[in-house]
Amino acid sequence: MRRKLLLSLMMLSASVPAFAAQRPVSLDVGGGTVYGTELTPDGVSGKVPVVLLHAGSGPTDRDGNNTLLPGPNDALRMVAEGLARQGIASIRYDKRGIGASALPVWKEENLRLDDYVGDAAAWLRKLHADPRFSRVVMAGHSEGAQIASEACAQGGADACVLIAGPAHALDEVLREQLKDKLPPPLMEESDRILAALKEGKTVDKVPPPLMVLYRPDVQPYLISSLQHDPRKAIAALKMPVLILQGTSDIQVPETEAKELSAAAPKARLVTVEGMNHLLKMVGKDEALQQKSYGSPDMPVAPQLIDALSSFVKAP
Repeated sequence: MRRKLLLSLMMLSASVPAFAAQRPVSLDVGGGTVYGTELTPDGVSGKVPVVLLHAGSGPTDRDGNNTLLPGPNDALRMVAEGLARQGIASIRYDKRGIGASALPVWKEENLRLDDYVGDAAAWLRKLHADPRFSRVVMAGHSEGAQIASEACAQGGADACVLIAGPAHALDEVLREQLKDKLPPPLMEESDRILAALKEGKTVDKVPPPLMVLYRPDVQPYLISSLQHDPRKAIAALKMPVLILQGTSDIQVPETEAKELSAAAPKARLVTVEGMNHLLKMVGKDEALQQKSYGSPDMPVAPQLIDALSSFVKAP
């Protein structure tokens, strides 16, 4: 046992960048505890800004890795390290039911988007109370952008960042993503299910090909998600807002960022040419696009880190 512990500690220390200090953090919420990682820059005196990073939908962990993808991509870990190089601290965490936060109390059927929003807001309040930090910013990726826009209002963030976030409600997003992938009969079934969920009703009969999307255990979460409109959420924000979007994103098109920007004219919109949904530079190379979904060796776009760091440091 002691040898295993020593080996684990050695592996942990080997994974920590030389320019930053890493430590585990946790937060008690809703009958359980969520666990994360704090990364603070070394060699910086005085208070530093801190960014709360929130991952996207489904089984996506603190580092941006999703068990449904071909392999790890480590996008959010790389963002945290990029921020540390710029003298910015960060917190990234496993949301309820995922990774180290996969507690028995948080089974899939018990998860709600509102709980994720409340958890993030609680993290923001905790960071505000920490005397080490000069400014508290939240950055959400994909579905995490929707969560960030609402949590920033509840938790009193100093600024909010939406990265590759959709502008439309979940039912609109799913219809757009599925319309060219499903045969007409299945598309009709998907529309029927979405209409029921939108009304707050669960659906008993789900065709096997659609079970991965609409399985009974996930329906309560979908019902909660369908009540949220990203455009209304960003329009209500009173703090500075940055919208970051890549032109090679095949999951959330560039038009979504433009619609978010239209809903919040004072927000700053930064488009990164050639960046995909996983924040990697792929351009128009389809093979590179596919590779990025399972390659932790591909770095995140440096333009993303530059834009994010400049925004976080702005007075």
